[in-house]
Amino acid sequence: MTSGVFDVTIDAPVDRVWRWVGDLGKHAEWSPKTYTVEWIQGEPNAVGSRYRSVGWVPGDKAHVNEGEVVENHPQERFALRSRDKDGTYDNVFTLEPQGQATRVSFRLDFVSMKGMARLAVPMLFPLIGKKDIRTRMGLLKSKVEAPQP
Repeated sequence: MTSGVFDVTIDAPVDRVWRWVGDLGKHAEWSPKTYTVEWIQGEPNAVGSRYRSVGWVPGDKAHVNEGEVVENHPQERFALRSRDKDGTYDNVFTLEPQGQATRVSFRLDFVSMKGMARLAVPMLFPLIGKKDIRTRMGLLKSKVEAPQP
């Protein structure tokens, strides 16, 4: 299984970081590429709620996933499982207080891949995906650390 873990320490308390991580609707604000989410069933961000997202992946600028919230432990852990024609993906955010700062760990697992994706993902993820996720985590840090109105 292809996967990656990405960490960033944000100079803000965990409750402030959670407002950005635990609300899937805000993820577009710290995405380096165009990303949208619409809720298709259930209460937004609640366990069992379903969503449809559209975002960039190599070769598809409007890639559609459908998924659900599988864990929501406020200020600790937010987990999503999504699916598309190529496979199943787990996205898990874990927050850990570090004094006045917060360590955010993001884990992406390509749980099961089909067809050409089974061959392409292990090659493209290290070259393109990891860079994009590091950029995304940097944008999260910038957004959370920005002066709050």
